[in-house]
Amino acid sequence: TWELSAVDVVTGEESEAVLWKKRAKLFRFDKETSAWKERGTGELKFLQHNETRKVRVLMRRDGTHKICANHLVSPTMELKPNVGSDRSWVWSVAGDLSDETPTDEVFAVRFQTSELANEFKELFQEHQKTNSA
Repeated sequence: TWELSAVDVVTGEESEAVLWKKRAKLFRFDKETSAWKERGTGELKFLQHNETRKVRVLMRRDGTHKICANHLVSPTMELKPNVGSDRSWVWSVAGDLSDETPTDEVFAVRFQTSELANEFKELFQEHQKTNSA
């Protein structure tokens, strides 16, 4: 017989509080092909660091839990409506940390309802103010 022992999984989120989390689909704009590429589906979260009080966006793909968005909510980011959808927002990120090296990205997120999309927008803008303090 095999015995399995518990393993502590370190996510990097241990010193943060989850302020909001909802299911969403994330896309990134591919400059080479001038097309949107699906980045992943999963839970998009606003996390606030317990000490610095800074808020970041973190999203992991369902199943693999691979990070597909990871950046502070910067006061300089501009959240724009995604043309033709009331459930989606677009923004640019200088130095997203999803991968080993920071990359500049243009993200689009789509929620199941316009209510969730509006909730995201309101909180995003609120957290921009928090992070500018």
